[in-house]
Amino acid sequence: MNTLQWILAGFIAYSLLAALLRARGVLPEYIRVQGPLMTVHTRRGRELLDKLASPKRFWRAWSNIGLGVALVIMVGSFVLLVYQAVFIVSNPPAPTQVNQPQNFLVIPGVNDFLPLSVAPEILFGLLVGLVVHEGGHGVLSRVEGIDVESMGVVLLTILPVGAFVEPSEESQRRAERGGKSRMFAAGVTNNFAVTVVAFALLFGPVIGSISVAPGVAVSGAYSGSPADVAGISSGDRVTAIEGTPVNTTQELDAALLSADDQTVTVELDGERTVSVTRELVVAGSVSGNPANLTVESGGDPLRVTAVNGTPVSTQAEFEAAVGDSRFVRLDTSVGERTIPVGAYITNIAKNESLFNAVGTTDPLIITALDGARITSSTDLQEALDRTEPTQTVPVEVYRNGSFQTYDVTLGENPQDGNGFLGVNIFPGTSGLLLTDFGTQEYPAGTYLSLLGGDGGDGSSGVANGLTGSPLQLVYVSLLLPLASVVLGIPNFPGFTGDIINFYQVGGPLGFLGGGVFLLANLLFWTAWINLQLGLFNCIPGYPLDGGRILRTAAEAVVSRLPVDDPHTVVRTITTSIGLTMLASLLLMIFGPTVLGG
Repeated sequence: MNTLQWILAGFIAYSLLAALLRARGVLPEYIRVQGPLMTVHTRRGRELLDKLASPKRFWRAWSNIGLGVALVIMVGSFVLLVYQAVFIVSNPPAPTQVNQPQNFLVIPGVNDFLPLSVAPEILFGLLVGLVVHEGGHGVLSRVEGIDVESMGVVLLTILPVGAFVEPSEESQRRAERGGKSRMFAAGVTNNFAVTVVAFALLFGPVIGSISVAPGVAVSGAYSGSPADVAGISSGDRVTAIEGTPVNTTQELDAALLSADDQTVTVELDGERTVSVTRELVVAGSVSGNPANLTVESGGDPLRVTAVNGTPVSTQAEFEAAVGDSRFVRLDTSVGERTIPVGAYITNIAKNESLFNAVGTTDPLIITALDGARITSSTDLQEALDRTEPTQTVPVEVYRNGSFQTYDVTLGENPQDGNGFLGVNIFPGTSGLLLTDFGTQEYPAGTYLSLLGGDGGDGSSGVANGLTGSPLQLVYVSLLLPLASVVLGIPNFPGFTGDIINFYQVGGPLGFLGGGVFLLANLLFWTAWINLQLGLFNCIPGYPLDGGRILRTAAEAVVSRLPVDDPHTVVRTITTSIGLTMLASLLLMIFGPTVLGG
């Protein structure tokens, strides 16, 4: 069985055992069990709530603000969820990792987006969120004269996952509708307040105390590549090649190109050195590439040993052997291949620059742009960096078995303002990712920029296009755990494990040393989880706070209408909206798999 199945089996066994103990009267009255959840009730602590509730004018004003925010979010969430549901039904998207069953469980290590490495920080954020949420209900209950029957903690089997306050149902019925609405809104108000404070601290002094460490961060090495053979792996930083410092992938590539010897000395982490004997390998491939080569995960690496009969072992030797040739013969470890050499375009966006010239979205190979010979994706990007929007340039492409030249009027690249073709480019040459080194870069600078820090030269265009105002920073931070799905970069779990080696501490909180990373993780996940709790509880469906506020608002409106049975009307309104929200949520979660799978 996989991990998810073991966890579900444990929940079932725990639930059955708890039910048996309850049936036999073994469990005391103050312990209640419902499935894998256990609640421990106590009447102590009510005096503390009374003391906290003493500044009643402040708490009423505070909750009035929260109630207004909650109402706006309630309306917005209803419209958004219904719109998404209609869109999914009319145009079902393909299922993604988000739609996998295990990703609906908020369990670190089981949920793909909640890594086990930050389970303590996630649990801390969840506990903070639930305590301030339920504490808000408790304080406002006493402010509005609503009795509290009990308080306590919630356990998932034996793990504490939250707290609760249990207001008296009779007192709630006697309370004014405005008071009840403020009490229901108090929890989400506190969650949003914690989110604001946590993000303010994170984006301010904490991220300001973190910078990118020197060197090129390594997320891994391609299997069987020279770097892999030399022992370079995830968590390393390449700080120099043959004594030349490198801080970006471009500098790393340039240093490797300028190194004459096949074997190069590589400095890692500024401390140790390894020798890397370079050979040209195919680290990746795109389906349909002209060489008809496929790189299989875990298999032996494909090697390129000669170009047009000239032995090659490095990228520089490959480019020299290709020269101005449009076609070359490759000697590989799986046989000889003859291919056109250029930058492989996997997709052409409709109504963008290249599409307007060639009239197709099918893959093709660009072999020249504005007079410059293009042999790889790097050549194409460098050529585009020398162009400007609205500039018309000749572009030579290989398609349908022949070379053709088109005059293309370039658009504007939204990330750097240079000329733009509107295409997706496969890294490497002719659909083959060729490398004589083999490391994969970890986007350390990009993540730091997305969190409001200084990513330095390692920050990518993704960060430049998304960061700006504080609201943008909050929005982007919420996406980071889902970055692989939304932003096209690896998910960011926080500053953990090998990732810490890619950063260094200084600035206002430098005296904390490595504690800055722990503080950043606590603030990040506390803010993330509290905002999720606040937004989720604003959904206008019972028994969520949004559903309770909806019922109170419906009662207030219906009480002013000339109807014979106001309770039935209120029940019809709240049930209809609740069922609509439930159906919309189910469609968002399961619709892509059921309808678009």
